[in-house]
Amino acid sequence: MNPKYYEEMSKLLDALIEQRRKAAIGYKEYLAQVVELTRKAKNPGGASYPDSLNTPAKRSLYDNLDRDAVKALRVHEAVLVCRQDDWRHNNFKVKKVRIGIRAALDGDESLTERVLELVKNQREY
Repeated sequence: MNPKYYEEMSKLLDALIEQRRKAAIGYKEYLAQVVELTRKAKNPGGASYPDSLNTPAKRSLYDNLDRDAVKALRVHEAVLVCRQDDWRHNNFKVKKVRIGIRAALDGDESLTERVLELVKNQREY
């Protein structure tokens, strides 16, 4: 639901594993860091987000739109305005949401497609 966030968590885990392989950290410290990383992965809300980004969907947009809160909120509002019941399963309704997202993103077509896929996977919408 938030690929950018989990991509970052994956990078941190890879770095931690690499440190352990090089014996740069002790096993006990390694386990403690894995536990902490797991907590962060389970609760992405613990990351620092502006107060206006108070839902997982808004946070996901923020993370995937280069941490631009204004753009994330514009896309969020566009989706809320454009979506209709069962929109994911109707090509015409999906097109309407796509047009709203594209307008919120100032016509950036490639970004529109990526954000549309992200939005389709958010339960909030």
